[in-house]
Amino acid sequence: MVNHNVTQYVYKKDCPIHRILSFIPRQGRCTPGQKKALERLWPVMGVEYQRQLIDFTYLFGRLAPIVLEIGFGMGSSLVNMAAASSNRNFFGIEVYKPGVGACLLKAQEAKVNNLRIAYYDAVEILDHMVPLDSLHTIQIFFPDPWPKTRHHKRRIIQKPFAQLVLKKLKLGGILHIATDWEDYAHHMLMVMSSIDGYQNQSINNTWIPRPEFRPYTKFEKKGELCGHGIWDLMFQRVK
Repeated sequence: MVNHNVTQYVYKKDCPIHRILSFIPRQGRCTPGQKKALERLWPVMGVEYQRQLIDFTYLFGRLAPIVLEIGFGMGSSLVNMAAASSNRNFFGIEVYKPGVGACLLKAQEAKVNNLRIAYYDAVEILDHMVPLDSLHTIQIFFPDPWPKTRHHKRRIIQKPFAQLVLKKLKLGGILHIATDWEDYAHHMLMVMSSIDGYQNQSINNTWIPRPEFRPYTKFEKKGELCGHGIWDLMFQRVK
């Protein structure tokens, strides 16, 4: 697991100054169990960052629809979805090292073999590693809302990012986003509705009802306890 040093310096050096990152640098100590999982399971399930396109059929050892989750946190919902959908391949991206370790542990406990994990910035992985027209679904559940107005520019759901996602989805592929911040939900809706090639899957062109297949996440439960609503947006690539 060598590509874990994801820092602002890397982006100032290698990327345009206006580039939106998919993460906040987060520190955290791994538990002994998470450390052991990283040592033992990363060589089996981990995908190192490199500027080379992934062959998903080779990576998973089979041909199946690819579901990409950006920012899976501690991995509970991602592992649950992988376990419940053995006919699909799941690819998760996270930059929080304890979360990666926790996800590996949960995947081992659930005995899932249709899950692979990357530990790097999702924008860079999408840009340099994910082939065009290759993804069945991209899901982003409860990304950082950056609630302060002066920080809104840091939100991952911006037009350049959504346009990048569009190119990576197959025709008919789905981008599914969920948030517990109403302001961010309206921002997402505005961004997504401005891009030719997406079709809102809501009957009134706003939000969809909460899908039963989306597991409850820690952030969703926390938001509900704080009195927040939940907004799910689903857009399909049609061009």
